[in-house]
Amino acid sequence: MSDFLQLILVLAIIISASKLAGLVSSRLGQPAVLGELLAGVLLGPSLLNLLHLPIFTSTHLEETVLELAELGVIMLMFIAGLEIEVDELLRAGKIATFAGTLGVVTPLLLGAGLALGFGYGWETAIFIGILMAATSVSISAQTLIELNKLRTRVGVALLGAAVFDDVLVILVLSLFIAFAAGVGGVGDIIFTIVRIGLFIAVALFVGLRFIPWLTSRVARWPISQPVLTTAIVSTLLLAWSAEYIGTVAAITGAFLSGILFGRTTQHEEVSRGVQGIAYGFLVPIFFVSIGLRTNAGLLASGVLLFTVLICIAAVISKVVGCGIGARAGGLSNRESLQLGIGMMSRGEVGLIVATVGISAGVIGEEIFAVTVVMVLVTTLLTPILLRLAFRERPRPVAEQPAKT
Repeated sequence: MSDFLQLILVLAIIISASKLAGLVSSRLGQPAVLGELLAGVLLGPSLLNLLHLPIFTSTHLEETVLELAELGVIMLMFIAGLEIEVDELLRAGKIATFAGTLGVVTPLLLGAGLALGFGYGWETAIFIGILMAATSVSISAQTLIELNKLRTRVGVALLGAAVFDDVLVILVLSLFIAFAAGVGGVGDIIFTIVRIGLFIAVALFVGLRFIPWLTSRVARWPISQPVLTTAIVSTLLLAWSAEYIGTVAAITGAFLSGILFGRTTQHEEVSRGVQGIAYGFLVPIFFVSIGLRTNAGLLASGVLLFTVLICIAAVISKVVGCGIGARAGGLSNRESLQLGIGMMSRGEVGLIVATVGISAGVIGEEIFAVTVVMVLVTTLLTPILLRLAFRERPRPVAEQPAKT
């Protein structure tokens, strides 16, 4: 069987399994995304090891599937951005700053301290802390969309805090890698901060003025789906430039693109088109891909306790750190808990940071396996706990008037 036939067969299996598992999850009263994540675990190396069955012999099959998954998360964050108004995001600035900062500092300190307690060196311990500081709200965004809560004060603050978290983690990671390699200093830190700030400012300044004009022009072109094509191309370019030029994650650029296209008069047309492509094809692959990267067999017995404690610390540190920051920013206790839970998932951002660590020689395959398990656990728990946190409280029954 040719490589192409192997690819279309495995995609058919992945997408079907994702949607069927999502259906079962919905019937059980849970978010569909939870079932789609569990489908990945069943298909992954921890159980069926789908991509390495004898029928699949292509040497680049797994790489292609994972790259399609990355496109899925880019489209998912674009959809999240479409739902947000710039004014709403700016009003959440104080909350986002406090929650994002404490959401990085708390897990970094707790993770590094835990690693030191298990005998890891300072360099590895600090990097483990950085791994725990990462946040990916793609799962939370999807869950909030399902719950119709993305446009609430908590939903908007959550997305703002995630952007701030992403920027801060990139700064800390860049600083760490520079010093670990024996180069860098204050000048490099300042340069990175200026670079990130300029990218976001230029992207918003140019986009707010250019994209509405562009979409109104291309809408008159006598070709199929000109506005949708413009939105997809712009999103891909912003995602690329965010990581390549701005040094932040590609999903940040996709989120910015969604915000920009959300202000155009073709917002509904773009939303319908992108959602069809994303939810029908790319996003299910992304959800399943998290399980496809999880191999419990790589965890030696000596790190099982460390893995369990890392998972517990990963949950507590984000909920507490981000929750305290959100409370200081003005949210209520319940809203702060909801935001903290929403920041809990590490997702693909945690895996990206772990890949950087392996490339730099800071961590080995063992810690990478621990990271993947931590990513999976926090990702699976997020939709469950978010649904519970947003559950409506039962109203007290009004007292009946006494009969005379």
